[in-house]
Amino acid sequence: MSVDFVHQFFFVYYPYICLTVFVVGSILRYDRDQYTWKADSSQLLRKKGMRLGNNLFHIGIILLFFGHLVGLLTPEAVYHPFMSASVKQLLAMVAGGIFGIVCFVGMTMLIWRRLFDARIRATSKPSDIFVLLLLYVQLILGLATIPFSAQHMDGSSMVALASWAQYIVTFRGDAAAFVVGEAFVFKLHLVLGVTIFLVFPFTRMVHVFSGISAPLKYLTRSGYQIVRKRG
Repeated sequence: MSVDFVHQFFFVYYPYICLTVFVVGSILRYDRDQYTWKADSSQLLRKKGMRLGNNLFHIGIILLFFGHLVGLLTPEAVYHPFMSASVKQLLAMVAGGIFGIVCFVGMTMLIWRRLFDARIRATSKPSDIFVLLLLYVQLILGLATIPFSAQHMDGSSMVALASWAQYIVTFRGDAAAFVVGEAFVFKLHLVLGVTIFLVFPFTRMVHVFSGISAPLKYLTRSGYQIVRKRG
């Protein structure tokens, strides 16, 4: 198996495999196993460290997600009139570093709680621990890319990674060519990133959809909630 084939597989074919499983798997799980569509909160077992760790984790990861979404999928022609690629890269490094540290602190608290609190560990599914560790490793890899980005502040790596992502989502060929010369940490971060989509339908991460749909359903509800005081 040649190096070129491995590179082509992970940066052309593998993302589509992951995204297909993400879409089809999420639909099938919602259709067939709606009672498993939940986050399985452990707050009732022990509240200590839950609120702070959970808030830091969710604030950090939500901001990181939308930062990556906008940063990777915004064409250069859109932001170029306002900022250069180097400025965008600096902004991404600073914002990503801040949000990443916030998320790291929260995740560290949650992982420690999940692994070393006997009551919570006993009620944890293997998938609960796996997904936390997977996100933790991905977060560490993301923070590890900052020193590599700092070695060349011309924005070339950011443009290359964004071009790869845009070619993937628009089904254009030869996306792998954009990242062939990038540092290994960037490549590993991309592969692990699409792997999260692969495992998404089989873990508690599906509750993300509920977090998006619930407020919309509330705003578009047909009637008002009736609240009665105790007599």
